[in-house]
Amino acid sequence: MRKGRNFILGLLAMLVLPFGISLAQDPPAEKAEKRQTWRNAPRHSSGVAPDPAANADIAIVQVMAAHTYGWRGYFAVHPWIIYKRAGETSYTRYDVVGWGGGNVVRKNYALPDGLWFGSEPQILADHRGEGVDDLIDQIEAAIETYPYPDQYRSYPGPNSNTFVAHIGRKVPDLDLDMPANAIGKDFRAITDPVGLSPSGQGVQANLLGLFGFSIGLEEGIELNLLGLNIGIDFNRPALRLPSVGRLGMDNVAPVGDVEPVEAADAGDAGVPAY
Repeated sequence: MRKGRNFILGLLAMLVLPFGISLAQDPPAEKAEKRQTWRNAPRHSSGVAPDPAANADIAIVQVMAAHTYGWRGYFAVHPWIIYKRAGETSYTRYDVVGWGGGNVVRKNYALPDGLWFGSEPQILADHRGEGVDDLIDQIEAAIETYPYPDQYRSYPGPNSNTFVAHIGRKVPDLDLDMPANAIGKDFRAITDPVGLSPSGQGVQANLLGLFGFSIGLEEGIELNLLGLNIGIDFNRPALRLPSVGRLGMDNVAPVGDVEPVEAADAGDAGVPAY
């Protein structure tokens, strides 16, 4: 009895304590002092993506994620994918944005590596050079088969994380490992509870993104309880935790220095979602 109670208490601590870490990293008082709204929050280039013109002869694919806007940023991230073929001098960006109705899959909604309403993006996958043009063909085919283009629900999904996870499943060579705080990545229709994990290199069983588990080379072992994920990554050792995503080694090794993308108009800013 005591062992069972201790296990439950330990599990609850692992689910709750990362939220405290997230609060400490970005205290609500400091956030309030910035006085940013979704209308005026910065969306300029972060400089994370390589300059497409300076790398015109190189095919590039990157997956990024940034903390979503407002209080939800303590729990979840918003991801997107950018790419350019060899010979192209600009990126194409795809992500899911839930405001406005209609098709939620948006093309070039914002700058390729722009801040997501003030939040700096982090790289989840980075591929350049030989073979990447073929990877882009697979990505575009995966985007066309996304099963929820007219549906959006921030919790538990389908949402922007569900969209990028779908691409990862369809394109395993993307080597995509979505963080534990990518709420919605595990969303599966109730008629399809078992299948590939978001990396496309493991297995997953889940009910509507609320209860389940994933096991794979990229994901390691991860449990999902009410959309909160906890686990351990053996590939690049780290704890997989809610709110903070991961605690340990970075998931993607740096790929050289990059020239920042030219600053440009960030486009229409809609009501933020993830």
